[in-house]
Amino acid sequence: MARELDWITTTPEHSYRSIFRWGNPSVFKHPNHRLVEYMISRFSLSEKDLQPSSTGREILDRKVPVRLGSARISELTKIVGKSNISVDTYDRVVASYGKTMIDLFRLRDKVLENIPDAVLYPSDAAQVARILKFAVKNRISINTKGAGSSVTRGFEAERGGLTLDLSRHMKRIQKLDPVNQTVTVEPGILLPDLESQLQKASAAFGSPYNYTLGHFPQSYEFATVGGAVVTRGAGQNSTYYGKIEHLVLSQHYVTPAGDIVTREIPAKSTGPDLDWMLMGSEGTFGILVSVTLKLHRYMPENTRRFSYMFKDFESALGAAREILQSEGGFPSVFRLSDPEETDIAMRLYGVHGSILDRALKVLGYRPHSRCLLLGTADGNPKYSSLVRSNVARIARRFGAFPTTSYVTKKWEHGRFLDPYMRDDLMDFGVIIDTLECSTSWANLPHVHSTVRKACHENADAVVMCHLSHLYPQGANLYFIFIARMNRKQFTDYHKKVVSAIAASGAAISHHHGIGRLLAPWMEKAQGPVAMGAIRSLKQYFDPAGTLNPGVLGIGAKKKR
Repeated sequence: MARELDWITTTPEHSYRSIFRWGNPSVFKHPNHRLVEYMISRFSLSEKDLQPSSTGREILDRKVPVRLGSARISELTKIVGKSNISVDTYDRVVASYGKTMIDLFRLRDKVLENIPDAVLYPSDAAQVARILKFAVKNRISINTKGAGSSVTRGFEAERGGLTLDLSRHMKRIQKLDPVNQTVTVEPGILLPDLESQLQKASAAFGSPYNYTLGHFPQSYEFATVGGAVVTRGAGQNSTYYGKIEHLVLSQHYVTPAGDIVTREIPAKSTGPDLDWMLMGSEGTFGILVSVTLKLHRYMPENTRRFSYMFKDFESALGAAREILQSEGGFPSVFRLSDPEETDIAMRLYGVHGSILDRALKVLGYRPHSRCLLLGTADGNPKYSSLVRSNVARIARRFGAFPTTSYVTKKWEHGRFLDPYMRDDLMDFGVIIDTLECSTSWANLPHVHSTVRKACHENADAVVMCHLSHLYPQGANLYFIFIARMNRKQFTDYHKKVVSAIAASGAAISHHHGIGRLLAPWMEKAQGPVAMGAIRSLKQYFDPAGTLNPGVLGIGAKKKR
């Protein structure tokens, strides 16, 4: 009999939970009974454990002092207007806490730290420039924030000062150019708001075609374009459309050294590329105020779906690499789960224990070994059909069993909802967190085994991994670990796993960025010469150290 847990379905306004809870307060995706029973068994949860605790439903009624004087608050109010500045403690906490597990632990424990003295909601680039000039003159730090889905502590105000929330007003489409097939937007626009307008471009803008940006991260519903650009984010369809840096054509940044506006040219040979230098700078060199992005034609009727089961990880990796290197076109979604993730996915998608599951076992595709590959192909109908046929041909060659488009459709249905389960499980003391990295095909098996070993050795954890962004030369690995931990245990565990990623030879981040969470590993990851160059750029653009101190390991608050 399935165990019924007392899931929390209310989020009081101005509560701690309203800050850390993922997504829309009225939307839920509770873990299904199969996953619940697995967690109860896997972690030997007692009846006491099955009572929710530390849920964060208490009202945040503390008052944290504002360290900026009233005269400075008054001057800032003149710049943005009374309705666009807040010194309210709740607003300031919202502007400083993201969605890392450390954020969730601190808010559940009612720990308030590293919050700004004031939150500003600028209306346009001119106001941003005025705020920045004021901050530099008065030696006040500035942190920038989009929709708040950062998982790297990217906008904590460790020096107090100001936080600029760009998502309230700076969310306009400035220009759609059907000739160049580009769109220019302000940084605070939410990805779904942009995408919905692009997909109806014919009606909304008189364009000859409808378009898509093709950028769909798991945080899609609550992520901004600016947040994606400054962290070099990736969407789940990136194997075809590319990461965000492949979609950026030009940018406009406001910096203490002056404005940088790059040109809308697809390629050039004019020395080092400022666009590539500024992307990924996470607000440390300047504040992004607009960006021009490349578009693709929106043709959902041509999408082809597929999924396959492989007998083991080795054959699945071989097939994935061959598909990317075979010159047969690139899939759009292309996601390969390792054995442990495959077992969990079978439970989540309702395949575990089904007729299909039993048939797979009879055919030799056994639990703890088999690996699930799912994906889609986009584009012109001939192209998407070619890609799907190429995937089928290579998958068969590597011994895969076709599991039809059903599995992919099930994954698509829940792909933006899965993060909601994290809050539910954490209510019962079970944490889910992620770390991701990237490496070459040759080094990938070593990274996979090294990081999994570190995850298992340092905690009693379920450790899942998938590849979701693939290239002819390598791929990312996205690790998900589930365990029972308190805040200190998690912090120690996280450090050991990141250290294992760094030691394995992988890039410490493929698309989440660095923020303050991964900053301690930046020096080693980049090397002293490269890190020196980054610091030199910081010194040029922001000599007073005003912008996002501590991000990327630059200008961190000195420990006493």
